[in-house]
Amino acid sequence: MDITQSLVKLRPRIIEIFDHLHAHPETSWNEVKTTDFIADILTENQCTVTRFADCTGVIGEMGEGRFTVGLRSDIDALWQEVNDTFQANHSCGHDGHMTLALGVFLVLKEMNFQPKGKLKFLFQPAEEKGTGALKMIEEKVVDDIDFLYGVHVRPAEEVSDGQAAPAIVHGSAQFIKGEILGTDAHGARPHQGQNAIEIGASFITLLNSIHLNPSIPYSVKMTQFSAGGESSNIIPGKATFSLDLRAQDNDVMKELTMKVKKIAQTLAIANGVEITLEPSAYVAAAHVDEQAQAIMAEAITDTLGKENLVPPVITTGGEDFHFYTLKKPTIKATMLGLGCGLTPGLHHPLMTFNKEALLSGIEILTKAILLTFDKYGEGDRHDS
Repeated sequence: MDITQSLVKLRPRIIEIFDHLHAHPETSWNEVKTTDFIADILTENQCTVTRFADCTGVIGEMGEGRFTVGLRSDIDALWQEVNDTFQANHSCGHDGHMTLALGVFLVLKEMNFQPKGKLKFLFQPAEEKGTGALKMIEEKVVDDIDFLYGVHVRPAEEVSDGQAAPAIVHGSAQFIKGEILGTDAHGARPHQGQNAIEIGASFITLLNSIHLNPSIPYSVKMTQFSAGGESSNIIPGKATFSLDLRAQDNDVMKELTMKVKKIAQTLAIANGVEITLEPSAYVAAAHVDEQAQAIMAEAITDTLGKENLVPPVITTGGEDFHFYTLKKPTIKATMLGLGCGLTPGLHHPLMTFNKEALLSGIEILTKAILLTFDKYGEGDRHDS
């Protein structure tokens, strides 16, 4: 049975899986039932399963040998307000990513695929926190992986429905929580304290004065600021704030972070206050392997036609997938950018996309895996 026949047969099950995952979102590090659901599907289909004693997430494994290919899916949901109610919500498409990875697994089982080496399915927690991939690295999940593939559904404005990109060039992102620690003062006696609001305004002005290499995109924004209370005649000496740093290159992110710290130190000295900066999350910029990208491009062309292969997506958005190659440079990796008519946009509380595109995505990823084993794997060719 070939891929197309397998997809036709499995389509109802694949849509059922998506509908279940979409209806049962769980936030980062709380994906308990999600992990159980995935593990049950893997186990009932005779897949070797590894779970973790101290965290969510699950690994499925097929075959054996030195050469190893991995397919990674993130499994967590966001926490956001949806129709006036705060709740877990799959507005980043991770329900689709899980469905894609499980769909590839089920298709390969239906095809009686025997890898020329080892195939690993990584269902990773806490991508939205930027810490899930680091935990998987700590657990040595990717130590044996040669090629690693990921996937992310793309907004319609980036990749049209029916098209796909062989790579997603994410930027680096650094999120920082900060505090200004000064002394309150009477509104009529400003000389007796420090005005945290004025210091915050100066911070914003100085952030806007940062200049780095203009050929590499970067930005820094203050995204939250809170100071003062109900009394309008008190000058607040304390405040909390959040910063969002973006850079398309990891070295530029290091330089940008250093400049932000220097600004905080200068403002603290000039105003006689303490300013603390605490990193809350960080994700690395992408490093895309040319061989992996070429394989993904071939799989896209074979599935959708050459006219529907689009260039790699360059985005300032972040993804912790890229920690795998940052921490393990020997891994050859790329992410499929799947067009699926996604609107209004990623992280919009009412985000939706064409579920039928999942079938094309499964076919692309399945072909990429088969091509990788055929080109670089060990032993005999798979049964089809």
